Amino acid sequence: MKKIFYILFITLVTVSVSAQNAEQIIQEVDKNISAKSQIAESTMTVHGKRNSRTMTAKSYTIGDEKSFTEYLSPAREKGTKMLKLAKEMWVYSPSTDRTIMISGHMLRQSVMGSDLSYEDMMEDRKLTEMYTPTLAGGETIDGRKCYVVKLTAKVNDVAYHSQKMWVDTERLVPLKQELYAKSGQLLKQITLSDIKRIQNRWFPTKMNYKDMLKDGKGTEYTITNIQFDKDIPATIFSKASLKQ
Repeated sequence: MKKIFYILFITLVTVSVSAQNAEQIIQEVDKNISAKSQIAESTMTVHGKRNSRTMTAKSYTIGDEKSFTEYLSPAREKGTKMLKLAKEMWVYSPSTDRTIMISGHMLRQSVMGSDLSYEDMMEDRKLTEMYTPTLAGGETIDGRKCYVVKLTAKVNDVAYHSQKMWVDTERLVPLKQELYAKSGQLLKQITLSDIKRIQNRWFPTKMNYKDMLKDGKGTEYTITNIQFDKDIPATIFSKASLKQ
């Protein structure tokens, strides 16, 4: 009987330590990825069936409540702007001179024909706020040792019910993510690379988003310049800024 209780005790302790370690890992990921504010310049290359097209943009973000993005090129997309305030998003199109509110099922639509949805663009919350993590072992990706962490949603308003994440054991940034529906269907896969040391944090500057329900090579998203924790004028995050 004592042996059975001992085995149960060791099992419970092991589960508790694994849960604690998983939580610590995700907390460190959040420290690297999240910031009070961000100003970023980026390029997004959408790989179509016949050709590819590249767009450049500049984005401003404060926490997980406010973000503003303006597309700078090519000419066809130049001047397109997106504004997020809390759980609401507006898109301004210069070709029609109209501002449209994106909500409901429209949030699942593709952004600029890419593998990213408006939901993906909206989600800036910390992982620890949305998911309960469990450690699922370890693997190696491109020569880097990784923790494999499973994330299960603990809130209802998330785009993906669960995730599987491969986290670099040394730099504590994700190198790969799989995003799942509640049914267990794999919806998207993200590979992250070009990890750089920026303002005392490790940060992936290149990401490939692949919608697993679509054909194609996915969408390459590259951050060409980023600054963290900078002051951003509040006037940027207003509907008036969409048409300026």
